[in-house]
Amino acid sequence: MTPRAPRTALTALGAVGAVGVAAAIWGIAIERYLFTVRFHEVPILPAGSVPLRVLHLSDAHMAPWQRRKQRWMAALVDLEPDLVINTGDNIGHEHGLRGLRAAFDPLRGIPGAFVHGSNDHIAPSPRNPFKYLVGPSTGRVKSQEEPLDTEALDGYLADELGWVDLNNSVGSLDVAGRRIDAFGVSDAHRGWDRLDVLPELIDGLRDEDSTVPMIGVTHAPYRRVLDDFVDLGADMIFAGHTHGGQVRIPGSPAALVANCDIPLRQARGLSEWTRLDRTVPLNVSAGLGHSIYAPVRFACRPEASLITLTAAG
Repeated sequence: MTPRAPRTALTALGAVGAVGVAAAIWGIAIERYLFTVRFHEVPILPAGSVPLRVLHLSDAHMAPWQRRKQRWMAALVDLEPDLVINTGDNIGHEHGLRGLRAAFDPLRGIPGAFVHGSNDHIAPSPRNPFKYLVGPSTGRVKSQEEPLDTEALDGYLADELGWVDLNNSVGSLDVAGRRIDAFGVSDAHRGWDRLDVLPELIDGLRDEDSTVPMIGVTHAPYRRVLDDFVDLGADMIFAGHTHGGQVRIPGSPAALVANCDIPLRQARGLSEWTRLDRTVPLNVSAGLGHSIYAPVRFACRPEASLITLTAAG
């Protein structure tokens, strides 16, 4: 090796290190605060229907000190949504409900529905982020996990905001004078989903009016859940959980990880899910937050989605 070679290697190593430091600074100090709204139009309503705006919120992982996020979420009311769909993981700290109130209070009076993620029941804990690269994190409940006040959260979402609890349940909503039917499951990542109870509940909900749109709501978009939702007649499916991968390769259409078995190209954004002879729209939110133990986003901005439902064909 010539004398110049060691210097060249050190220069290259230094450049790589500088890029890594810059990426870390961007992901930790800048991008995780670059909240954005994704806009989509989905034609699933009956012919002649007036468009309906659906605000899809997910994975806030709220801590009480996250006031920048709270202010941004509170301003989403300016989008004038007709319906709010919340796909869970609202709380990121034992006192997170305080921050969630600041974020959600402006949405009072707007119809909504919600399901749980695990962080609506259990506080986050430190984890090795590299383990996500080898497969989904374990869904098993650990004895040392700290419980959250789920009853207080549900009291706020259901009793104060008036949103429909779809955890292994069904409901009908009056949205801008139009009926929307909905069903959902609790966190499939923890095995809390009860897909087996839904057929009978849906049969009891539906009537002869086949023009009533029906949406399916889940936190974790596991394939078994998405398949069953299509079979159960969902006209559209909403999900969260993946954080869009949270850290992505810039420009890549696929996430590096999804923390579930959904195809990586569908870990964020609007796509379609096909089961046998039915294909329905699927929106997977990349979410608004992150665990307090992994405060980074890279090439994957925190987001909300505004889905405008329009008349089909």
